[in-house]
Amino acid sequence: MAHTPTSNIDLFTQDSITNPYALYKELRDLGPVVWLTTNKIWAIPRYEEVKFALKTWDTFVSSRGVAMDAAVNAATSGPKANSLTTDRPLHDDIRRITSAPLLPGALKDIKPLIEETARKTIEELCGRESFEGMSELAQVLPLTIVSDLVGLPTYGRESMLRWAAATFNAMGPMNDRGKSAVEEIKELHEFCLKEAIPGKLRPGSWADRIYKVVGDNKALVDRCPAMMREYIGPSLDTTIFATGHILRLLGENPSQWALLRNEPALIPAAIDEALRLESPVRTFTRFVQKDTELAGTVLPAESRVLIMFASANRDERKWERPEEFVVTRRPTDHLAFGHGIHTCAGMHLARLEITSLLTAMIEKVDTIQVGKPEVFFNNTLGGYASLPMRFNRG
Repeated sequence: MAHTPTSNIDLFTQDSITNPYALYKELRDLGPVVWLTTNKIWAIPRYEEVKFALKTWDTFVSSRGVAMDAAVNAATSGPKANSLTTDRPLHDDIRRITSAPLLPGALKDIKPLIEETARKTIEELCGRESFEGMSELAQVLPLTIVSDLVGLPTYGRESMLRWAAATFNAMGPMNDRGKSAVEEIKELHEFCLKEAIPGKLRPGSWADRIYKVVGDNKALVDRCPAMMREYIGPSLDTTIFATGHILRLLGENPSQWALLRNEPALIPAAIDEALRLESPVRTFTRFVQKDTELAGTVLPAESRVLIMFASANRDERKWERPEEFVVTRRPTDHLAFGHGIHTCAGMHLARLEITSLLTAMIEKVDTIQVGKPEVFFNNTLGGYASLPMRFNRG
């Protein structure tokens, strides 16, 4: 049996969040499984082991929560669970309901609106001396279109970004960020129970549809508020941060932007490459259901593992020159959207939004200038609070 390395690295400090990748490499170099003494959790930093754990959903389970904190896991599993924190067969029943409006066929109805909004946004920004890339570009489609499609009452729409950030903060340790998220999540829960209900939701919206599809199904009706929460975080912050990352990467790598302009068919590959290099969700956890050996380490039953998506996507054992942004790489097997039964249900919507923006940019933008981004500090998400930008026309 291999000796399991240990590390006192804390991945959740301000410095670690600002500069995570050297720490990820240090953990990968230590081994496929590393015991983090500060956070008291088994870290899985390499690609193959992360992919295996995600695929083996009945051993590395989600139904006991995917956060690091026991209280958060207790509050988001059981009767309050959605598809993120359930396993089969319940997971599949919930996902069939919540993912229906996010499937490619369903998205055809909103594709023209997304594309037109993207064109107008890029046209307006091209006429500006400079702009703030996160609030004035990356957030536009999620906040103007997706939030309306979800169909929450006004206060809910206005609070979605704040609630999403709190939800992801609570997924990490109970540090100051985690503790500050607790009250926000309580507010979200109360809102879903009392305000996001039939009669107050926009008729025909995604949230309204949940109640209509569930009907009087006693096994699912009490889960409707939890199901609605799936549209708040994944539909907003993750797409916003993924958009910010690809904007920065294209601005800092003008040769790659030139390649993309000359060959727009590379847009899907460029999106995948940006997701690989800068994964918006850095980590989740899984609960070890039974004694399990992983890469020579015995993981005890009822222990918890830290699934390191962002580290796995830069694993030198998987990718050549993993630190480089190469739009021709086509890394279709990256793990930024997860893997297995819990693969991100919103990935088709995210791709549609980012593709629409890049297509509009290719038509209008000759060169992209970006300044130094301001880091958005979150226990789980990796992204920017702001990104100075300028578009130069051809």
